[in-house]
Amino acid sequence: MIEAKRVAILGSTGSIGTQTLEVIRQHPEEFEVEVLTAQNNCDLLIAQALEFQPNAVVIGNEASYQKVKEALIPHDIKVFAGQKALAQIVEMETIDVVLTALVGYSGLIPTVNAIQAGKQIALANKETLVVAGEIITAIAKEKGVNIYPVDSEHSAIFQCLVGEFHNPIEKIILTASGGPFRGKDRDFLQNVTKAQALKHPNWDMGAKITIDSASLMNKGLEVIEAKWLFGLKSEQIEVVVHPQSIIHSLVQFEDGSMKAQLGLPDMRIPIQFALSYPHRLKSDFERFDFLKYPNLTFEQPDLKTFRNLQLAFDALAKGGNAPCVLNAANEIVVEAFLKEEIGFLEMSDLIGETLTKIEFIGHPSLEDYVETDQRAREITKELIKRKV
Repeated sequence: MIEAKRVAILGSTGSIGTQTLEVIRQHPEEFEVEVLTAQNNCDLLIAQALEFQPNAVVIGNEASYQKVKEALIPHDIKVFAGQKALAQIVEMETIDVVLTALVGYSGLIPTVNAIQAGKQIALANKETLVVAGEIITAIAKEKGVNIYPVDSEHSAIFQCLVGEFHNPIEKIILTASGGPFRGKDRDFLQNVTKAQALKHPNWDMGAKITIDSASLMNKGLEVIEAKWLFGLKSEQIEVVVHPQSIIHSLVQFEDGSMKAQLGLPDMRIPIQFALSYPHRLKSDFERFDFLKYPNLTFEQPDLKTFRNLQLAFDALAKGGNAPCVLNAANEIVVEAFLKEEIGFLEMSDLIGETLTKIEFIGHPSLEDYVETDQRAREITKELIKRKV
């Protein structure tokens, strides 16, 4: 009898984290929850811990430590707090796989530590590879660690490559829904509200990722992530707008043939595949019906209106610490937009300006990435203050 995989979920109270627990709930014989972490949502973290009985939990916000501890200590669940604990917990010997569902740059150091400790990675935190893809992939290769993609697009590419790893890729095509503002011009985008930007037509995601999707930055980050996951050059990666979000991405091989992975927009499918690979587990998720989708359509992305995608391609082509700057600036401007301090179009303007103000480093160390991230955030905040 095969033992259940012991899973650490970093960011268990977010959208990906809660859906991961849905998958584990369906397959208790396949997976055990070993560690749960959350930044602020201590009530949900406590509820999850009481249900799944992990070995340990980490609450990032140290002010909530006592509340979590009092709730869980009677159940023999270890409780830790703070960013240092989050970065260290992934090294526990009892963990088999670490699912990183943290939002943004915060996922970098815990993921690095998990790889250094030899843990397999289910990666939902694309920013880790955006910021430091060269270092991450090098460490993973050295430690013999597999990185299984959880993003639906990268999972689609990965699934298309199963059985094809010996065949060179000519190119990949990442599909994008186009977000809530597909087809709109800059005049319209000048006045869009936070509420409008948070209404994604197909996917149910957290606020930051939803705004990134509306601005096409999410697709830009996915382009950079794809380079490192699949060892590609920037010219081998294309983006096509596919409003129905049924074809999740495609691979074209050197003979011209293409493979695509299709399905309804449901993040539980790529989550489950990342955890169960190389096996597919039975699920009761809703099935796709072609007759309900008689037309699948495709468009070119509008790179002039949605500058973020072009900025991401430019940062990828430049390399070095440019993608790190792009990511840091984006996290700051999205936060400012959600606080209604800046407008929708100002986000890409500020990111572009920040990219011109940071010293370029061609082959950064991990310390260089940390310093670049910090400096880019400072500069972007200064630029926002001048606009407010």
